[in-house]
Amino acid sequence: MQLELVAITQNGELGKPMACASPWAATVVDATVELYQRVGYEPPWLGYLAFEDGACVGTCGFKSPPQNNRVEIAYFTFPEHESRGIATQMASELVRLALDQIPAVSVAAQTLPEESASTSILKKLQFHLVSSVEHSEDGLVWEWQRRNTPAGGV
Repeated sequence: MQLELVAITQNGELGKPMACASPWAATVVDATVELYQRVGYEPPWLGYLAFEDGACVGTCGFKSPPQNNRVEIAYFTFPEHESRGIATQMASELVRLALDQIPAVSVAAQTLPEESASTSILKKLQFHLVSSVEHSEDGLVWEWQRRNTPAGGV
């Protein structure tokens, strides 16, 4: 099954005509529009809804455009679609988008400071735990990073 990411535009519409019946979608779209007001609207550094076979299954995106050669990703599978690899696909697609735009960018993610499904996903995608960080809303979190190394690089 192919996962498709559809951008949430600056005015809260989808970048492609799609219907999302998930009760989570409206909340996600509203929060994404608010995020754009704080950090700016700069494609492809956007929020996305994820669709699989026409069903809206999750959301993912960049927390802001890259800053200091670092971009942070986030992803959330809607509860009724968990445990099917969707979060891994979303995170992988965000990494691909980031590295296609800026090959040397450091892609980061933050998780709660405990082993979880999300830490397993990040390890699978070659992220490395680099530090613990005090987050203004979430308290102590783990910071993960993935750097693209050029072919033949160390």
